[in-house]
Amino acid sequence: MKPILITGGTDMRQQAIALSQRPHVVIATPGRLADHIKTSGQDTVAGLGRVKMVVLDEADRLLASGQGSMLPDVETCLSALPPSDERQTLLFTATLTAEVRALKSLPRPANKPPIFVTEVSTESQGNIPPTLKQTYLKVPMTHREVFLHVLLSTEENISKPAIIFCNHTKTADLIERTLRRLGHRATSLHSLLPQSERTSNLGRFRAGAARILVATDVASRGLDIPSVSLVVNFDVPRNPDDYVHRVGRTARAGRTGEAVTLVGQRDVELILAIEQRVGRQMEEFSEEGVSIEGRVTRTGALKEVGSAKREAMGEIDEGRDVLGRKRNKLKKVR
Repeated sequence: MKPILITGGTDMRQQAIALSQRPHVVIATPGRLADHIKTSGQDTVAGLGRVKMVVLDEADRLLASGQGSMLPDVETCLSALPPSDERQTLLFTATLTAEVRALKSLPRPANKPPIFVTEVSTESQGNIPPTLKQTYLKVPMTHREVFLHVLLSTEENISKPAIIFCNHTKTADLIERTLRRLGHRATSLHSLLPQSERTSNLGRFRAGAARILVATDVASRGLDIPSVSLVVNFDVPRNPDDYVHRVGRTARAGRTGEAVTLVGQRDVELILAIEQRVGRQMEEFSEEGVSIEGRVTRTGALKEVGSAKREAMGEIDEGRDVLGRKRNKLKKVR
């Protein structure tokens, strides 16, 4: 089969050429495919008129309304396809939102079969696998980076491939730079990076060249990296469903894993909402013979991490990349 990939951050002209050559399968993000439909000409997208099957993965995101909604782009994409009665349409999601559930009750003409819906649940507790250990670590807001460094450096965690999730791209950028200065093999995945760099960084993490991936929620869906055995929520996610997707990057397919959430004094309500969503309480993080707080206060970690963070902030202010090279201001891509 001849598949092609249509995503933002890569050359549209090369994509248009590939799209015009009638591939068997088009794998695309809605925004970039919609751009081709609007601007690349009928000859380029003519093949979409013969599509027999359309698959919407992560349907809960694609159907969500509100700020940043992808629905307009999805509608543009569907407008270039054959009518719904001439194709098969499939939607997949791990999160059943109101928009997804509403599909069940859509009115159907008498001559058409009802919409087929199947729910597969292999876990009894909020889509969290039983092999996942969920823990929390109480941290003061002013010393989160220090606790993170010590947590990643314990005897059990020092060699574990790990994903660290942050709520904001600037936080992820700062954390990656700080960890690199502290001797961790870290890379990152977030929207401040051009697509080529995202792809390269993810490849390094998959190959084990980097042990730690610092990411925003752009990495909370779709990634299946079997070696990941630790997920750290540097920031508590605002939405409990985002927590489910984040911690789902480990303990996949029967493997074991641990998720550690750094909890500050203002995060209690968010933690309670997450525990209600997953139907299980988190345990306090523990490792035999290890006191995270003791190592923070009794070693030179506070000074060491503080110095690394200041250097990282200076590098960002100077407009340098993680290797210290000057770079132009990055444009955000779709």
